[in-house]
Amino acid sequence: MTRQLRAELATMLVEHQRIVGALDKLRSAAHAARLPEYEGFANELILHAQTEELVLYPAAILVGELVAARLKEPAEIR
Repeated sequence: MTRQLRAELATMLVEHQRIVGALDKLRSAAHAARLPEYEGFANELILHAQTEELVLYPAAILVGELVAARLKEPAEIR
């Protein structure tokens, strides 16, 4: 699964940019309409996307690489 994540990461990041762009429009509209609950919702989703991009996706790839490397090692070395 991590190999697939690595292969699709560039596409996913482009999709995230589009999503964040739409969320930024929502946030601005909510701010202008004085709807803080919607503005906060947009902020939370933007933060979620950033967390995925900066923490979760790289961590998943790193763990996948570690597992793959460990599976290639002889049992007595582990």
